[in-house]
Amino acid sequence: MAAVAAGGLVGKGRDISLAALQRHDPYINRIVDVASQVALYTFGHRANEWEKTDVEGTLFVYTRSASPKHGFTIMNRLSMENRTEPITKDLDFQLQDPFLLYRNARCESFLIHWVVLPLKFGPVFKIVQCMPLCLCLVSMTVGVSIAW
Repeated sequence: MAAVAAGGLVGKGRDISLAALQRHDPYINRIVDVASQVALYTFGHRANEWEKTDVEGTLFVYTRSASPKHGFTIMNRLSMENRTEPITKDLDFQLQDPFLLYRNARCESFLIHWVVLPLKFGPVFKIVQCMPLCLCLVSMTVGVSIAW
C-alpha cells in the first residue's frame, strides 16, 4: 500500500497512482487529493432509500490537460468498473458529513461515504466545490469566457 500523508499520497505512491489513472485517461496530469477508502451509493426510487453499489475504493481528485480540466475517479477494489465523473458546472454537491451527495449532468444522484479517514472528507469536498470557480478565474485570466 502506498504511503499516505496529510496531503494524500506522497512520492512513489503518488507516481504509481497517477500512472494507473493515466491508463484510464491519458489526459490526467496531476492528483489534487486522495481519500483512501470510499463507498458509492445510488438512490433507489422504488425503495426510496440509498442502495450500496459495487463501487468501493480509493477516490482521486485530479486535473486534466484537456477539457474538462478536473475530475474524480473511484478506483474500484470490488470489480474492474471504476466510477469517473468530470467536475463541471453541471455537477451539484451537498456535504452531509460523513457523506458527499452529488448529482451529475445526467441527473443521476449518488452518495459517497468516507469509510476511512473521515477527516479528509472536508478538504476533498472543498477542492471539488471550488473547481468551477477556479476554472472561471483561470478563464478570466487568459481572456476566455465560460458560459455558466
